[in-house]
Amino acid sequence: MAERRPRGVRALPHALSRGRERVTGVLKRRFPTVAVTGMTGVGKTELVDTLTGHSGPRTPEALAESGSAVMEHRVRRGRRLTGFRFRVVPGENAATRLGALDEVFHDEPVDGVLHVVAHGHATGRRTAGTTGAATVQRDEQLARELEDWTVTAHRIASMAVRRDRPTWLVVVVTKVDLFHDDVEEVVRSYSPGSGTPFGDRLDELRALAGAAKLSIDVLPVCSHLENGSPVSAKQRDTYLRTLEARMAQLSGHV
Repeated sequence: MAERRPRGVRALPHALSRGRERVTGVLKRRFPTVAVTGMTGVGKTELVDTLTGHSGPRTPEALAESGSAVMEHRVRRGRRLTGFRFRVVPGENAATRLGALDEVFHDEPVDGVLHVVAHGHATGRRTAGTTGAATVQRDEQLARELEDWTVTAHRIASMAVRRDRPTWLVVVVTKVDLFHDDVEEVVRSYSPGSGTPFGDRLDELRALAGAAKLSIDVLPVCSHLENGSPVSAKQRDTYLRTLEARMAQLSGHV
């Protein structure tokens, strides 16, 4: 006859499992996962490096080479043992992009999304493994930006309708030093109800996901300042602090 284990020993695996679930729940609340999406050259990696304090090159040449063909992971540690785990999804000309989108929106759904746009000022990137910046037209970049958002928006909607808690989305309008006189107008053009092609797709996303399941914010940001920039370092820091504060609010950190 098989030897019976003591009752406390039999209960140990279940207790350990519950303990792991509890720790995982605390981690997700204190360090929610954030997908960072957007087309190639829009400034995703630079933005996240700035938010996380990740040291990296800031020369124009280095910035033109920044980015990755694979999903990048970053962690921001803030006060009171809280922070964010960022998942930077590769841009639209990376072969690994669709797999990364599936991972963050289906396999391991994120808690929030930063979708980065640049009003057509994304840095042109060469294809087929060649390095350096490429010459591009702004209207072409705007069109590619919209196509990129359409693909991402469908995945956000699919994720939002499957879950039982709200998802938050912040459209981050970056590189505002390149259109500093029109920042408010540009931000409005990326907002729901604006009547622009991007705004119309945001309206469609909110209708598909349900307004109660998806919150949408649109905020301007400038991560990098070149010499003689019309945006001051103080204004840049204000933009970043506003974004950080809103993310903290959306994640229940404050």
